[in-house]
Amino acid sequence: MNPFLIYGANGYSARLIIDEALRRGLRPMLAGRNGAAVQALAQELDLPWRQFGLDDVAEVQRQLEDVALVLNCAGPFSATAAPMLQSCLAARRHYLDITGEIDVFALCHSTDARAREQGVVVAPGVGFDVVPTDCVAALLKQRLPDATHLVLGFEAGGGPSPGTAKTSVEGLAKGGRARIDGRVVEVPLGWKSRTFQRDGVARSAMTIPWGDVYTAYISTGIPNIETYMTVPPATIRRVRRLRWLKPLLGAAPVQAWLKRRAGATAGPSAQRREASDCRVWGEVRNARGATASLGIAAPNGYALTATAAVGMVQAVLAAPRAGGFYTPSLLMGADYVLGLPGVRVTGA
Repeated sequence: MNPFLIYGANGYSARLIIDEALRRGLRPMLAGRNGAAVQALAQELDLPWRQFGLDDVAEVQRQLEDVALVLNCAGPFSATAAPMLQSCLAARRHYLDITGEIDVFALCHSTDARAREQGVVVAPGVGFDVVPTDCVAALLKQRLPDATHLVLGFEAGGGPSPGTAKTSVEGLAKGGRARIDGRVVEVPLGWKSRTFQRDGVARSAMTIPWGDVYTAYISTGIPNIETYMTVPPATIRRVRRLRWLKPLLGAAPVQAWLKRRAGATAGPSAQRREASDCRVWGEVRNARGATASLGIAAPNGYALTATAAVGMVQAVLAAPRAGGFYTPSLLMGADYVLGLPGVRVTGA
């Protein structure tokens, strides 16, 4: 049996993950909808491969008969997570992915009872979305166990991949999200703005619908969660103007046009990845006003995705775990991110 299969293997993030897996002596099965692209990659790397779509769950299940775990890298995950997850549950194969989409986290969490019964690990978000932010949230929960409010922020340099860009297009039509009193609620685009300190320099940021709005609550139980991304003040103003266009942004022709443009993005080059990094900030507060904070610096988010995802794949394959839904910190421990290459604490 092949230890694991990477679906969407010809994608930008998948290639980095494959390279990291090979560096660690692993030989994943490559798979995807685009047979020609997957075959070319597999032949280049001398790896096994197969081609299949996700329209027929029974066929997908058959394709998974000889693998132990699936790492889904085919975004947007709004289209791929449900059929692959259902196939993994039916075939009793572990499911991991690199999503950052709130609705996909909710979908995966909804299968927790079945996953427990089937003995299947369901662990979405094993890349930059949401490993560092989830671990920071869990570490802060340890410092302030009665925290009622959590703020997470990040700065990711280098530019987006095609898959990330397409996911962002989908997010425009859904508006912002935040967790308020335990519930995920819709809020306006660019709902709040603030600054974070990077090496003594203020960085402007706005709220975005990051996956931790869903997952950090599962990890910590903190009922009020806001997630921020650093952007220039001019970007905050432009995003807020888009509030008036929300109905138009959700129209199918507009989404298709925007996704075509997003798909033309090449993703950051190796040089640009090496020249950029990411920062994560976290703050918690309890009802008495006590606070705790933590900041970390890490390599470029795509590089972190590769090391984090392969490490979690190895962990699931190496040590039996009870079936069920896991966030990164619940699967690997709150300090997992601190052990990843190039990660360091910048402030406590």
